[in-house]
Amino acid sequence: MKDLICAEFQDSVGRCLLRHRSVLDVLSKIQEASARTNRAVVKSVTCCGCIEIQGQKQRIPANTSIDEADNFLSTHLDGKLCPSCREQVETEIGTLLFYLAGLCNLLDISLYDVLLQEKKKLYALGPFNLS
Repeated sequence: MKDLICAEFQDSVGRCLLRHRSVLDVLSKIQEASARTNRAVVKSVTCCGCIEIQGQKQRIPANTSIDEADNFLSTHLDGKLCPSCREQVETEIGTLLFYLAGLCNLLDISLYDVLLQEKKKLYALGPFNLS
């Protein structure tokens, strides 16, 4: 079922992506969508204030195991997205996913296969994956 949803999404993107058939256009749209996603999160902090960022150095005691390290790490976020900010962030993430699926189409890559490969890496490498 999950593979079907992903494949249907990727097929739908392929039918809708008419103006940006060039890989150069799609790459630039991915970058723009990423920036807009970042901006939506920032505006949740600076304009709305529903979330706050309390950035500081992550401090993990010296003799902490990998399994225990999570107990000492922070997201640096306080609060929760309000419904309005959540909607905006979700919209921007959706646009980002749209253009990622478009890039997959142009390169003849299955988005579902990429997700499966990343899932396998997560299970195999655990906390060492992309850290």
